[in-house]
Amino acid sequence: MASKKVIVTVAPTGGMASKASNPNLPTQPEEIAESVYKSYKEGAAIAALHARRPDDQATCNPEIYRRINSLIRERCDIILNNSTGGGSSGDMLLARPDGMFENNFEERLKGLDAGAEMATFDGFTAVDVFGEREILVITTPARCEAMAKRFQERGIKPEWEVFNPAHIIQDVTRLIQKGYDKPPYYINIVLGTDRNFQGGMPYSHDLLAAMVRLLPPHSIWCLSAIGPAQLPGTTQALLMGGHVRVGLEDNNYYTKGVLATNEMLVARTVRIMRELDMEPATPAEAREMLGLPQLSLGAA
Repeated sequence: MASKKVIVTVAPTGGMASKASNPNLPTQPEEIAESVYKSYKEGAAIAALHARRPDDQATCNPEIYRRINSLIRERCDIILNNSTGGGSSGDMLLARPDGMFENNFEERLKGLDAGAEMATFDGFTAVDVFGEREILVITTPARCEAMAKRFQERGIKPEWEVFNPAHIIQDVTRLIQKGYDKPPYYINIVLGTDRNFQGGMPYSHDLLAAMVRLLPPHSIWCLSAIGPAQLPGTTQALLMGGHVRVGLEDNNYYTKGVLATNEMLVARTVRIMRELDMEPATPAEAREMLGLPQLSLGAA
């Protein structure tokens, strides 16, 4: 019997982590491209990308994204998945008169202008607690609709990001029912964010199972588990038939006190998969599973 194929996503950078916490974090286009390529060689099929400015602060600048995407595509055919979440610093912050900050919605949309095949769809309103800052992430139903239309116009498949059950049963389901995506729907369940997001939830096997039961028909799902939850969470997701995301966006450590690299985290995940008689999907196989067009010869 053929081994089950699992899509492994690497999230190399994120919009919050810093080199101060882990010097292995890639932030500049060449660093990101090289880390993604090493992760691809270990078995990653999707790269969930965040852009950073030259000063390492967060941005969705399409020129920086294009540079990252181009450098990766020169190296391999991994699926390019840009962020519309942005981050918690730099171009993503708007100061408010009440002393709080707001995540820059117009800046978020620029992540769709760099030629990626997929992009994260963060269709929720929450509070991002980053250090001493409380950052409002405002994605109202009207903003969700505007973003969904932009995805359609650009021909980009959403990776629907959900941090709690309400995110599934409200705007994600509503937008899918309105025809803003075609099956299979790719839904990324993010757990373990309860310390950083008002609206996030801790990781547990029971919470994961409950959220999987709420997914719309024709969905395939991935788990992103944050920090120490990454290893038990992704292992449980494999046992439940899901796909997995690992990387320094979500977790700085390989083991207690040992800083990770992206490729170390991907390699460990693939070893566990193979012990369970599973194999990492290639980018071409992942495109087929997700309903994405295959790259033309010579595009990788």
